[in-house]
Amino acid sequence: MALSAFLNTFAGNPLDRVSDRRPDAAWIASHLSSAESLGLAMWNGRPLVEKADGASGASGGVQIAYLPARLAGELAGGPERLLFLGLWKETAVFAVDLEGQADPTDGPLQGLGVFQDLRQIALQLTPAEAGICATAKAMFEWRRRHRRCAVCGEPTEPRDGGWKRQCPSCEAEHFPRTDPVVIMLPVHGDRCMLGRQELWPKGMFSALAGFLEPGESIEEACARELAEEAGLRTRTVRYHSSQPWPYPSSLMIGLIAEVEDDEGTPDQTELAEVRWFTRDQARQILAGGYDGVMAPTSMAIAHQLLKAWVEE
Repeated sequence: MALSAFLNTFAGNPLDRVSDRRPDAAWIASHLSSAESLGLAMWNGRPLVEKADGASGASGGVQIAYLPARLAGELAGGPERLLFLGLWKETAVFAVDLEGQADPTDGPLQGLGVFQDLRQIALQLTPAEAGICATAKAMFEWRRRHRRCAVCGEPTEPRDGGWKRQCPSCEAEHFPRTDPVVIMLPVHGDRCMLGRQELWPKGMFSALAGFLEPGESIEEACARELAEEAGLRTRTVRYHSSQPWPYPSSLMIGLIAEVEDDEGTPDQTELAEVRWFTRDQARQILAGGYDGVMAPTSMAIAHQLLKAWVEE
């Protein structure tokens, strides 16, 4: 359910997660065996998709190529690579995590769709389906990175439809990771700052960002990152929106930060260059470029922060 009038790409997953039903293994099994239930296949982090209904041309939209849930269960071969995503109205939706070098569309999924990189097709999917795919990708990345108990080191087992892992040795429970990241647009008067990293495409500038640290508020993290990366002192911080970012499991917290001056120096570690832009210049950047500077695509929350400030 959308709780805000503004949704970034990968936000807005419409499925009812029914987390209170996940511990009921019999309930999960009954839905997995139902002919009405659906399955989403992921291969090495790529969703199985097909051309969207009514789409035309090479750049037309795509949609999830749903499978019968029973087939997803067979491909999973057990609970380890299977995830209960939730309910679409009364229809249960599962995801299966396929790995390896061999493309499953050359085997058991032949003729059912193609696997494509989620980052490349995110804007071709509907917002709802992009959110569903992002949830599955983030959960499977967590599974791959947390197969052993952080307490005793023994292998863990999936529980609650894939949303929890438990150690059969010491009984410790482990839950999915979400790493909060502050991403902020520094502004001073009628100017904003953008920065770039050395490895980015030529001309690409973006908002500044960094992970929250333990014992730190969102506002404190914003101020610290601006000071560390660009030598800026923060006056006020206001929230814009957030974005689930499944690379591998971040939550981007979008902010606009008023700073004390329009100086600033890149730290040469995180940022190679910083530049200040007027509102009109930023508008040109969003429209296609200004003085060789490009903004991130509209899929990125950094683009939306810049757009919101330009339109104030």
